[in-house]
Amino acid sequence: MTQSDLSALTLHARGKVRDIYEAGDDLLFLASDRISAFDHILATEIPDKGKVLTQLSLFWFDYLRNVISNHVIAAQVEQYPEPLRYFRDQLRGRSMLVRRAKMFPVECVVRGYLSGSGWKDYKQTQAICGISLPAGLRESDRLPQPIFTPATKSNAGHDINIPFGEMARLVGNATADRLRELSLRIYGIAVEHANNRGIIVADTKFEFGLVNGEIVLADEVLTPDSSRFWPAESYRPGGRQASYDKQFVRDYLEAIHWDKNPPAPALPEDVVRKTREKYIQAFRQLSGKELEL
Repeated sequence: MTQSDLSALTLHARGKVRDIYEAGDDLLFLASDRISAFDHILATEIPDKGKVLTQLSLFWFDYLRNVISNHVIAAQVEQYPEPLRYFRDQLRGRSMLVRRAKMFPVECVVRGYLSGSGWKDYKQTQAICGISLPAGLRESDRLPQPIFTPATKSNAGHDINIPFGEMARLVGNATADRLRELSLRIYGIAVEHANNRGIIVADTKFEFGLVNGEIVLADEVLTPDSSRFWPAESYRPGGRQASYDKQFVRDYLEAIHWDKNPPAPALPEDVVRKTREKYIQAFRQLSGKELEL
């Protein structure tokens, strides 16, 4: 599914991957199979990707339910209000009915390993987002302890790292402290579970909001789109790692020297197939389930 068409419903927002519809006082989240890289939606979809994102998020929402509440009301089409059930073929396996939350304007990023933009930052400053780190670390090394590096979105859709003090100014000191504590705690729980399943969670980002004054975990959680997953069996610090996330697509785009300006290129069949396999494998290992197709 490249783009949903729920003609009787009001479209609330359309992101790079998710289409969000009004559902009375609530919202309907639908994850498409679109894939983005370098802040551009690519011309080729990854079949069943939206189902992986939705079903893996639902696994984590349930796994973490004793740690923090979430915004999910239902994910089975049969439990949706009658007007939504008409679209069951589009919704099944890739949608969630959620409570409308007042989202905090920050992405709560936790890094446990030295990779991606963190590695680039470290090479220049021996720090990540202003957080000093020991000298002599290699790419993909495990950090002495996980670090919290919040970010915001610019109008162009880019993630912009911000100091913790800037986050505190945006959401308030007490809320910033609470979101940092929750993010590090959730990451620690997820890392332990993933390690037992043969996956390293190198880094991830969480989004939180308020529902009736309570902080809830929202959007997506610990998916291949929001996280960097590495197979533990092949982990070798000192360079880039094999991954279960869309780094495979990014590597392909770098290899063809795309200038990261529109139009975004199409992906060849073998890249699509291997990316789909990686997403489904991550779901299977982390959840212990088979994807509902």
